[in-house]
Amino acid sequence: MKKPLFSCGCALILLMIVTPSLAAETSGESPWETFSFNAGLFASRSETDIRFGSGLGVEVNLEDALGMDSDTNVFRVETYWRFTKNRKHRVDLSWFSLKRTASRTITEDITIEPPDDEEILIPAGTEVESKYNMDIYQMTYSYSFIQDDRLDFAGSAGLYIMPISIGLDVTGLVDDQADQSFTAPLPALGLRLDILLAQKWYFRSSTQLFYIEYEDYTGSLVNTRTAVEYNPWTHVGLGLGVDALRMSVQADDNASIPGLDLRGNVDFSYVGIYLYGRVFF
Repeated sequence: MKKPLFSCGCALILLMIVTPSLAAETSGESPWETFSFNAGLFASRSETDIRFGSGLGVEVNLEDALGMDSDTNVFRVETYWRFTKNRKHRVDLSWFSLKRTASRTITEDITIEPPDDEEILIPAGTEVESKYNMDIYQMTYSYSFIQDDRLDFAGSAGLYIMPISIGLDVTGLVDDQADQSFTAPLPALGLRLDILLAQKWYFRSSTQLFYIEYEDYTGSLVNTRTAVEYNPWTHVGLGLGVDALRMSVQADDNASIPGLDLRGNVDFSYVGIYLYGRVFF
């Protein structure tokens, strides 16, 4: 929880050392674009722990126990629009998809409890094929409390929607299958800080947080991002960012959250580098 505050603190220090002549370097127009569309490569490393069922199941790490590749390179898109004349109201949308599969002969016994089914004991020496597919859709509204020709500081409220599909196909010593698909809706509150470092150079950062305990449901999310952008052309630029997310969802049999049909828990995290091009005006 200290890292997002540290990032914002560094950004504010960076702002203080920007030379006073910066204002003279910029034109009379606002440096905050009305619209931007970004697209590029997101290279990330993930870690995933899952448990099927409400109590008897054992948590399984997909990367260590089942051999799933933790490194993925995917296409990612995002856009934002400042939809008022003063450019203080902004809506952001983003999407990318993580799809992974693995096949491994396990070396230790694993016990799982699929929803509405008896527990399954998978003994060592069994061939297990696994999949983990996850889309991350994000929509965020933000309002700029402070905005001038160098700084844009905003509070935000957003929603993460994450359709997740998990599957285990067991063959060999036993033959069985366990699949579960669900959608995790996670609202979040956060802060956003954009700084004009120098003419054509920007520093971007944001933090989103969420935590809830309700009946037999627990959900949490922390998402932080920093990026540096360079805009060498009038309407085209480049960016390089670091994005980190940690998400946990746990729901037992009596949980009644709209849009969530999970029975078990998923703990998922990633950290990655986002290299992108942008078109803006």
